[in-house]
Amino acid sequence: MPEASKVPAKIETAPARRPQALRPFKSLRREIDRIFDEFDGGFWRAPLRRFEAAFETLPAVDFTETDKAYEVTAELPGMDEKNIEVRLANRTLTIKGEKRDEKEETKKDYYMRERSFGSFQRILTVPEGIDSEKVEATFKKGVLTVTLPKTAEAQKAEKAVTVKAA
Repeated sequence: MPEASKVPAKIETAPARRPQALRPFKSLRREIDRIFDEFDGGFWRAPLRRFEAAFETLPAVDFTETDKAYEVTAELPGMDEKNIEVRLANRTLTIKGEKRDEKEETKKDYYMRERSFGSFQRILTVPEGIDSEKVEATFKKGVLTVTLPKTAEAQKAEKAVTVKAA
């Protein structure tokens, strides 16, 4: 074969591989790290992340309709009614809350003091036809219920429509 048609080739050796026996331990280590991260949100690696995340989430809210009113239910565990504010303006319902928790414990051989603070705000657009003078909010066992009564016109507005075959 003539020299001009030959293509230069390089021979490389593969890098040395780790012994097969060490791979299961690496996999086990990753799995244990994942379990600890899921268990407490990574507390072992970032202890303050647990407190930040507690107040970044918004409370769960349900919005239901009856013949005479709309009802908004929000789960606010551990809060007091004095720390909750509800406002209705321009078809916008705003629910605000602030939670402050302080614990102090003194024993013979130690002193512990913890503080946690956080706030939230949920803004919901409500349908037209709300009687804003009769809106009520109640708070019982960590559940806020806001009742938004419909106006008389809104209650009459429903009409049954007959479905015809085409």
